[in-house]
Amino acid sequence: PKLPVYKMPHLEGWGMAGRYSFLPAVGRHEVLVVDRETWSVAARVPVAGQPVFCVASPDGRTVWLSQTTLSVDETVETVDILRRRLPLLVSPPSDDICYATQNRQGAVKAIAPECDVLIVVGSGNSSNSVRLLEVGLQAGARSGHRIDTAAELRPEWFTGAAVVGLTSGASVPEELVDGVLQWLAEHGFGTVEEVASAQESLVFSLPPELRRDLRGRRASEADGQ
Repeated sequence: PKLPVYKMPHLEGWGMAGRYSFLPAVGRHEVLVVDRETWSVAARVPVAGQPVFCVASPDGRTVWLSQTTLSVDETVETVDILRRRLPLLVSPPSDDICYATQNRQGAVKAIAPECDVLIVVGSGNSSNSVRLLEVGLQAGARSGHRIDTAAELRPEWFTGAAVVGLTSGASVPEELVDGVLQWLAEHGFGTVEEVASAQESLVFSLPPELRRDLRGRRASEADGQ
């Protein structure tokens, strides 16, 4: 079966019993019971909490798992409560947390207190983008709006504003952000100051299958020359 984009958090939440695997359905209020012989869903177990899924093992240990795009602060608060109630709580490796989410939320919290208006570029279906706006408002931005494109901007949002903050969801194309910057420049906000709360140095390797295909293509091209 194909693995989801955030495959490590998904896989760490697996629990097994006989021929069945119990998979936290990240982003949904349920745990999937999957038959490993057919890889079909045999049952769905509803759960009350959205951010944290718990999978209990026979020895009493419990693993917490969070959706990768949740507010980091909210996740920490929830895990603190779980630790008080579950002494044997096991945490996933910290390096599996989505670094793009953490860095963007950190940058928004840094600029929010200075912002009269905070603009977040990203889809309403994107948990990452929705959370960015929530984090910014909680951190002190006087007002905020989430938009898909610059066409949704409204001049009245910026009446009396001196400082406008701009951020975007992790997967938003850069051209959409550039479009918002252009609109802001045309409406009196032409001075841009970039703020970074962390240095991003993480490098992702291509999947082995793709690397193999690329090597094969290069070899074929070399043979044809």
